[in-house]
Amino acid sequence: MELKGICKSFGENEVLRDISLIIPKGSRVLISAPSGRGKTTLLRIMMGLEKPDSGEIVNRPRSQAAVFQEDRLPEEFTPVNCVKMTAARGVTKENIREHLGLVGLEGHLDKPVSQLSGGMRRRVAIVRAVMSGAETLYFDEPFTGLDEDTKKLVIDYILTGCEGRTLIFVSHCPDDAALLNAKEIRI
Repeated sequence: MELKGICKSFGENEVLRDISLIIPKGSRVLISAPSGRGKTTLLRIMMGLEKPDSGEIVNRPRSQAAVFQEDRLPEEFTPVNCVKMTAARGVTKENIREHLGLVGLEGHLDKPVSQLSGGMRRRVAIVRAVMSGAETLYFDEPFTGLDEDTKKLVIDYILTGCEGRTLIFVSHCPDDAALLNAKEIRI
């Protein structure tokens, strides 16, 4: 995927100015900047959910999945059913249960999402994206609400479960680049 001269403003507030970069297929990148600098906006433009004021994206992947800042999970669904609704063809509920267990959610698989903590919901959203089978995954502040041990567990899960796929992370914490073995791009 290639971004060419991406610019975006909201009224008088210019959030992105002339962003150009190439993200090779199968790479890992972390887009970092302080809060309010347009990281989420850039991610939304990359996904095709928002249009830039100027510039273009060439070779946007067809198969994409995302973990947004808000988890966007159906409250009445169980974690297993939340993942199943977007899982790649051939993924069984047993596979899903195994994956949810890998991120420390065993014992919570049959509860409605409404009864899960924020960190648990975040892990369900991450497993849902990983099990979608998408070739490119976007993660917007994916470790919010996770303690350090859980964060490391989840990073291991993502890196193991997404081998060979393009991973694009957004974080205000540049230290995450080293943990993810990702190239940092500051905007």
